[in-house]
Amino acid sequence: MRAPHSHRDNTGFVVNDESTTEPALRSMQAIGTTAIVAVTEPAKVERAARILRDELVAIDVACSRFRADSELSALHRADGARVEVTPLLFDAITVACDVARRTDGAVDPTVGSAIEALGYDRDYAELDVFGTELGDAPRPAPGWWQIELDPHKHTVRVPPGVHIDLGSSAKALVADRAARRIAHGVHTGVLVSIGGDIATAGTAPHGGWAVGIAADSATPVEAVEQVVSIERGGMASSSTEVRTWRRGARRLHHIVDPTTGNCASSYWSLVSACGDSCVDANAASTAAVVWGRRAVPKLVELGLPVRLVRHDGQVFVLNGWPPDRGPEFASGRIAEQAS
Repeated sequence: MRAPHSHRDNTGFVVNDESTTEPALRSMQAIGTTAIVAVTEPAKVERAARILRDELVAIDVACSRFRADSELSALHRADGARVEVTPLLFDAITVACDVARRTDGAVDPTVGSAIEALGYDRDYAELDVFGTELGDAPRPAPGWWQIELDPHKHTVRVPPGVHIDLGSSAKALVADRAARRIAHGVHTGVLVSIGGDIATAGTAPHGGWAVGIAADSATPVEAVEQVVSIERGGMASSSTEVRTWRRGARRLHHIVDPTTGNCASSYWSLVSACGDSCVDANAASTAAVVWGRRAVPKLVELGLPVRLVRHDGQVFVLNGWPPDRGPEFASGRIAEQAS
């Protein structure tokens, strides 16, 4: 995974010095965040945007824990019965369980009840960010291994009282799905960003796709912390500084430590990672936040390029992520990733 030096333009994306045609992009609001598609062939951007919109609608109907009519909500209402589900929901739960296994449970889809108990029980835009003190003590997640998957019958069984939250991995999954579908169906190089979780497919622009790194995906390009560029694969960032709310005197955020059922520590304020897919990158960045001060040796072993910002502002880069080069602007190459 490589990245050239790049310069910024006024679109919020970064255009490579060598490019002769700027990528075309479209943005839309969906699943509680901003989604962006950029393509290397501008004439195909509207078709790409329609495909992305279709994928976002499908993942919301299948996986939302905020919609009473979603497949996931119906699965929760099944009260422990085995339920036949659509391929999309089955894939999303399978991916979430695989991420849990690969991260030793640091990213666990059975944190649904825990995050609801912390107050994140509706779409973030509708959340009361200044609520009253929480009453009950947090409880650990039941454990992803309690989810029973039958790949032959496409059935899922979730024990009574276990609630699944697919917010993290499903967002990354839809980015990967949409990017592949656009590249294969529209025949263009494409970058898809879902709230800053990024997937690419097809042939990248000359020099790669350049991406700004910041805690909030809505950060203006002139205020990002660093710019790196990728030619393939995915990138994701996880932060304890966004999607926050208060319950009494407590400041809470959306990343839950499954071992406690409480918000993960804020040892890292921002973690960004690259991987062969957005799902891989998101798994690493989210797990790093949950691992806290134990993250560095685990990430070194994982081998993916990672940038971590500690609570005191100190930046650490691992496995070929380029170093920051000053407060005004930094750009760099991401070294070939070990597979």
